[in-house]
Amino acid sequence: PLLKGKRVAVLTNQTGIIGKSHLVDSLVSLKIDIVAILSPEHGFRGDADAGEHVSSSVDQKTGIPIKSLYEGNTGKPSADLMKTIDVLVFDLQDVGVRFYTYLTTMARMMEACAENGVQMIVLDRPNPIGFYVDGPILDMKYKSGVGWLPIPTVHGMTLGELAGMINGEKWLKDGIQCNVKVIKCTNYTHASMYQLPVKPSPNLPDMRSIYLYPSTCYFEATPVSLGRGTPHAFQMYGHPNMKGYSYSFTPRSIPGAKFPPQLNNECYGVDLRTTPSIEEINKAGINLEYVIDAYKNLNLDDHYFRSFFELLIGQGYVRKMIKEGKSAAEIKAMWAGDVAKFKEQRRPYLLYPEN
Repeated sequence: PLLKGKRVAVLTNQTGIIGKSHLVDSLVSLKIDIVAILSPEHGFRGDADAGEHVSSSVDQKTGIPIKSLYEGNTGKPSADLMKTIDVLVFDLQDVGVRFYTYLTTMARMMEACAENGVQMIVLDRPNPIGFYVDGPILDMKYKSGVGWLPIPTVHGMTLGELAGMINGEKWLKDGIQCNVKVIKCTNYTHASMYQLPVKPSPNLPDMRSIYLYPSTCYFEATPVSLGRGTPHAFQMYGHPNMKGYSYSFTPRSIPGAKFPPQLNNECYGVDLRTTPSIEEINKAGINLEYVIDAYKNLNLDDHYFRSFFELLIGQGYVRKMIKEGKSAAEIKAMWAGDVAKFKEQRRPYLLYPEN
């Protein structure tokens, strides 16, 4: 009933599944007037590389035009398109980490809707790592597509909860607010160990990759491979010049990782595919030991880190402390205050029990 007689745009991808059918197909069968499908990073079908330019096209099954947010450089839809819609339905499966771009996409869509008087409906989905909060709150001087909001790296919230927080904390441009309605998940709590039924993007193939993602993604800002171009991205790390390791792997060009770092180079390093256990990974939360290990081994000093590192970790002190030889535990202690502060700040916006 929220959509009857309205001109609707749907922002979704391959994760927008209800039971066995896709959200778009379900709405079409209910005779809802969908004027456009908007697609995020990785495209509507979820098979494009990270950050890859994705062209707009037409959905072959329904004939509905697909407008890619990764076509121009704006990351949000044109004002012309916004004039043709009354309601935007948002349905993306997030993985609960600040640098996963679907959260930024939601915040920017909220802004576009607020500017154009369009209602937004968020179809909430569980956060697969909604059971802890960890990492520093983003220093907004590092704001980018991989860090849009002043929240910790692992925020422990669903996108529906964050939509409420974005409005409540007036985080949109000039404090504007979006008319947003959240359709809640049933039977979800923040203690739930939710297994994703569909992989959310090409290089997060399974739950183990998702659980390691908050600890191994920082290799994206170094010369070290984290296994893109293998079937188990984020579950290993290595480099051709790393010494003293018996494990090795060779990144290849594969769908979703056409040009991975260290393409076709044998990389020596650490295999995280079976150990530590899932329980140990989640108990540790963000574990910088992997990044520190490779930093010490390669001995590249500042050539190890690119400026992208700060965009991912969100603070300037982490690189500095790694270079000073500080331990992962000492660095984590620096952001304990951020975690405690955020847990209080987010409390009014939680839609689901914490345990």
